[in-house]
Amino acid sequence: MGSGRKIASEEEARRCFAAAKAARQELGPWARAHGIDGRSLNAWKVNLAKRGVRQRPRPRLVELVPVASRAEPPRYVVRVGGVELEVGDHFTEVPLRRLIGLLKSC
Repeated sequence: MGSGRKIASEEEARRCFAAAKAARQELGPWARAHGIDGRSLNAWKVNLAKRGVRQRPRPRLVELVPVASRAEPPRYVVRVGGVELEVGDHFTEVPLRRLIGLLKSC
């Protein structure tokens, strides 16, 4: 993977993992482009995996907007993972796809 600056801490390694992911690059090319020793970064990845420490994505804030209560009960239940979403006929495909994508990302 190359030579460069060694990764000194788990926190720094996690920042590098997140930056490479955000740039949609593999670790090796990302490390070379940023003057980081790819072997050092990869060693952190392997060691964290051995310890069972997973790379956790940063929590995202999602705005939830309350909807006025309706007299009619929901007609459809969508289950994604362990989450259920109830929607009625007034719900269109576009926002439903957006909500399902949001639920999958959690």
